[in-house]
Amino acid sequence: MNPAVFSERGLFVCFEGGEGAGKSTQSRLLRDWLVERGETVLLTFEPGDTAVGKELRRIVLDPATGELSDRTEALLYAADKAEHVDHVVLPALARGEVVITDRYVDSTLAYQGAGRTLDVAEVEAVARWATADLRPHLTVVLDLEPETGLGRFEERDRIEGQSMEFHQRVRQGFLDLAAADPDHYLVLDARAPVGAIADAIRARVTLLLEQS
Repeated sequence: MNPAVFSERGLFVCFEGGEGAGKSTQSRLLRDWLVERGETVLLTFEPGDTAVGKELRRIVLDPATGELSDRTEALLYAADKAEHVDHVVLPALARGEVVITDRYVDSTLAYQGAGRTLDVAEVEAVARWATADLRPHLTVVLDLEPETGLGRFEERDRIEGQSMEFHQRVRQGFLDLAAADPDHYLVLDARAPVGAIADAIRARVTLLLEQS
């Protein structure tokens, strides 16, 4: 596999974690704070933030889709990522913007790798190829027990509706990824107050901005 690629322009921050951990809330709070500082920010998400991605999102998340081959599911997520990186993420980074994405490659490794018990190395090879091995400068993992996170939903999509054992494997998958590369991760307890989580993220992002 080719060496990891970190964009020389812009700043790439990713939010990861299980269901109901507050990724969308914290990504919006970070976006708003950066804009107040005068940064140009793109807030995006996976799957679904391209025209093709919207169709892929419908397929993988709609309960009406039913059972998919685990490999098919992984490939659909990889296709979404390829479109997202080529048409959304890379152009924004080339413009020198801060890109914040709600989910990225780690979600595929945690959900389709650990969750579906596929070979994580094989899943990673596909996902890294799809994204040209572009890595975030920082991945924020909001860690939460799946019993708590899933309790925040009245209705569940196709992935949220998987077994508790599946979601427990997903959680551990995120923690394992973070433990393997602590320099590029920030793991936070998602049960903490929203403001305290936001402050910790801002402190880490401030360091990255100062280094860029």
